[in-house]
Amino acid sequence: MSAPAGPDLRDIHLPPAPSWWPPAPGWWLLAALLIAAIVVSVWLIAKHWRERRWRQRIVAELDRIAAMHAAQPDPVKLAADVSQLLRRASLLIEPEAAALQGEAWLAFLDRRFEHGGEESAEQFRSDAGRALIDAPYRRADDPHSHAVDAPRLLGLARSWLKRALPRGRAHV
Repeated sequence: MSAPAGPDLRDIHLPPAPSWWPPAPGWWLLAALLIAAIVVSVWLIAKHWRERRWRQRIVAELDRIAAMHAAQPDPVKLAADVSQLLRRASLLIEPEAAALQGEAWLAFLDRRFEHGGEESAEQFRSDAGRALIDAPYRRADDPHSHAVDAPRLLGLARSWLKRALPRGRAHV
């Protein structure tokens, strides 16, 4: 005798595996944070790169001025070129510097030296720095026009750029 035949049953069917799309809310949040971090990182890197390039251009310009003076010494032109370079650099640091003249300009430059952290005497208000306000307006045949201490003025300008430009960047 045989057992009665039961109903014809099918095998167990498992539900389909969960789809990877759409992701759970936690994955959306993680993706948003990752995109924000990438955008901020790219922005910071671009800013750092622009500042570094800007500093390199300023230093290259100062080197060009020094080379021109070494090839053809002209104290009046040297003082005018250094003054113009420092003014352009200071405009990018503090826009109010454009209106400064004479002693106020030299005082501004000295204040930026004080922000460097070291005690400093009146660097620009001393004899070498005074050339920035006196020498550019002298005639080439003026006997006082050759009184500019070119190496000291160039060193002073290089030192000012190193201290005045934003910290944490490439060295001047």
